[in-house]
Amino acid sequence: MPRRLPRLRVFRDPSHPCSGRYLVTDTGKPFLYLGDTAWELFHRLNREETELYLSDRAAKGFTVIQAVVLAEFDGLNAPNAYGHTPLQGNDPTQPNEEYFRHVDFVVDKAEELGLYLGMLPTWGDKVNKKWGRGPEIFTPENARVYGEFLGRRYRNKPIIWILGGDRPVENDRHLAIWRAMAEGLRAGDAGEHLITYHPMGGQSSSERLHGEEWLDFNMLQSGHHAKDVPNYDMIARDYAIKPVKPCMDGEPRYEDHPINWDPKDGWFDEHDVRKAAYWALLAGAHGHTYGCHDIWQMYDPSRHQPIAHARTPWKEALNLPGAAQMAHVKSLMLSRPMLLRVPDQSLLVSDAGTGGEHVRAARAADGSYAFIYLPVPRSVTVAVEKLSGKNLRAWWYDPRTGKALRIGELDRKGEHTFTPPANAEPSQDWVLVIDDVSKRFKEPGKPAGGRQR
Repeated sequence: MPRRLPRLRVFRDPSHPCSGRYLVTDTGKPFLYLGDTAWELFHRLNREETELYLSDRAAKGFTVIQAVVLAEFDGLNAPNAYGHTPLQGNDPTQPNEEYFRHVDFVVDKAEELGLYLGMLPTWGDKVNKKWGRGPEIFTPENARVYGEFLGRRYRNKPIIWILGGDRPVENDRHLAIWRAMAEGLRAGDAGEHLITYHPMGGQSSSERLHGEEWLDFNMLQSGHHAKDVPNYDMIARDYAIKPVKPCMDGEPRYEDHPINWDPKDGWFDEHDVRKAAYWALLAGAHGHTYGCHDIWQMYDPSRHQPIAHARTPWKEALNLPGAAQMAHVKSLMLSRPMLLRVPDQSLLVSDAGTGGEHVRAARAADGSYAFIYLPVPRSVTVAVEKLSGKNLRAWWYDPRTGKALRIGELDRKGEHTFTPPANAEPSQDWVLVIDDVSKRFKEPGKPAGGRQR
């Protein structure tokens, strides 16, 4: 049996400037939620395919896989790869043991590979149909029973519960159902796991649920409707809410997704998904979710019709460059003390810019380092006196390769202007890293405390 993965909790330390902002393990080690979106994982893949997918994502450094038990695409009535549907008579109080044995397999395989499951008990259309297949099957009474079943079954497994599923909470009945499901989960797992909520596009769980006791951290969906959606503004809004809760973008623009669902507008590429990740993390997010349009639906042209113009079979899409580049995001975030990171646009003396050229800055609360993300190559002027240490050191970090180019040492006086390497192309992005020489940090991208798993 694989060693059990650590329990996760929200970091709490009243004396710490970032208390309530991040996730840690039960031993206090920082945990970077780096998610991949696999909504149809339980529903569409067989065991061999599941192993292929999970092994690939573990090798690329992901830490969380987001998947749905009662799936979006007729998940109640269209059977899984082994011919099983999840509920008897579509009754949430009557789970089908054969279906859940396959869910067990997926959860166990993920744990073996060091992955947590961001498990959605149901897609939102089973509570608030609004659009899609549905049907609406939940009441507050059966939602609690179903939640307790799931909580009890996966109590000792590496799970993060994600309620919602792309639907808003529009009335008191919807809220009562999600509250009851959360109560059931808590009763079943004795509070072992964190709980969040995945909203519809352009919204955040904070808008209706921030005050809910069961909501451990906020999740927003910046969505797929346009290039350069400023998810940093959405993160900044949630970051400012009191009482403090961690926040993240759980569904940004997906790689290989048609912009605004229309191929004539083009397709989101690896540069788009990198921007979404760095913008969110440097705006204050505790983690980030990557997504690929072909993989969330597990598109296989021999078995499925493409949804919203999917164009690449999922096994081929595993190798799209944006997914591999998420490992460089993770490496950079873990190469400096993560629990100290705070957003700080006041580091920028030069204009932060708008649209696809917007520059985002963060630093350590103690001033020991700074990350400044430039979506395109341009000069940036930084108020380095806001950092600590008599002498500072600067680097350019390449989000495409994870390699760092040392700029050199500089004094802490006044302002300094930095210009990316001369051979930079117009679409290339960079992270400027500045740190206190006395801290003896390793090269950016080389985790100080070993690789997170």
